[in-house]
Amino acid sequence: MKNNQFSKRDFLKNTALLSAGMMLSGASRSVMAKTSKNPIAADQVGRSAHGKIVGHGDFKYKVNFEWGNLHPHKTPVENSHGLAIDSKGRIIMCTDSDVNNFIVYNKDGKLIDAWGTQHPGAHAVKIVNENGEDVIYIVDSGWILNRHRTSNQWRGKWIKQTGFVSKLTIDGKLIYTLAHPVQQGIYEPGMAYNPTDIAIAPNGDLYVTDGYGSDFVIQYDSHGRYIRHWGGPKNSDPNYRLINSHGIEIDNRDPSDPHLLISSRQQKQLKAFSFDGQFRSVIDFPGAYIGGPVFKGDYFYAPVCWTDDNGRKLPNSGFITIVDKNNRVVANPGGAAPNYIDGKLQPMAGTYGVFNHCHSVCVDDEENIYVGQWNAHQAYPIKLERV
Repeated sequence: MKNNQFSKRDFLKNTALLSAGMMLSGASRSVMAKTSKNPIAADQVGRSAHGKIVGHGDFKYKVNFEWGNLHPHKTPVENSHGLAIDSKGRIIMCTDSDVNNFIVYNKDGKLIDAWGTQHPGAHAVKIVNENGEDVIYIVDSGWILNRHRTSNQWRGKWIKQTGFVSKLTIDGKLIYTLAHPVQQGIYEPGMAYNPTDIAIAPNGDLYVTDGYGSDFVIQYDSHGRYIRHWGGPKNSDPNYRLINSHGIEIDNRDPSDPHLLISSRQQKQLKAFSFDGQFRSVIDFPGAYIGGPVFKGDYFYAPVCWTDDNGRKLPNSGFITIVDKNNRVVANPGGAAPNYIDGKLQPMAGTYGVFNHCHSVCVDDEENIYVGQWNAHQAYPIKLERV
């Protein structure tokens, strides 16, 4: 298998040279790693893992790079930022494209609908059934495409502005938008607000992570009225300190003890808090810049955007990590197998064989995983089919 992979890669490289350089197209789902200072990532230019089996133990998956392929000019993506599944089993993705912010798939990866340009920094999407109707909560982080850009290179392509959070009907009609934290007296003027994710508690309360802004978690009631906030990157109590609070979700694995689980991605940690903001515990993920969790049964699934090398984020080193009810990593699809020594998780690493930068996941009823990526050359979501 290893020799076959090297032969395939070498063939793709030779083809690239003959064609004066490879470019990502709608007809090709070879995930292309940018040339970087990391020799492993640079060596993987033109790789394709379609059909490869990834994962560990009981959690193994077949990679489907072709799921979700669409016409790149008619229905483009920039980053496949957020993924969620509605009550009808449709997969809804948000993207920061300036053509469409929402793409709706069926389970086969066929396009059902694409719409919206009102959320140019679309970053996270959550779907909740309220009174028998699905509603969308969409988080716009504020990063938008520079309409004056002179190239499609990453630098100069994006402009940072203030973000916002909206509640929509399932077909995209605006219900309300949360007020800016300065307007509600939560932030002082000049404080950055670039929210990254939202969780909806059983009582309807909203919890917003300001992971690209001032790194607070802000709690609102179901009508968007402010309740409290906590966190921040300079908190004197390290337990409450949050640095790049990228994702948040409700941990219901023990129905008698629901609580929040929040990504402090720069610290490579998930931190547990009560619904009233009291610190409970921390889970360390050495080597892995981990995003927000998605729960399914006794497990949660979380995207890892990069792995770490002495404090340096390694480009194109993302993978998915799967964690059991005891908060023990059981598998890393796209990454190296988890290793515990004396009960302590050892630094995790990507294998550079499947993903670039994993940003979001959702899991269907058959336990297939859908993966969205950031900075992955306008790639559509990848499906990992449970085997």
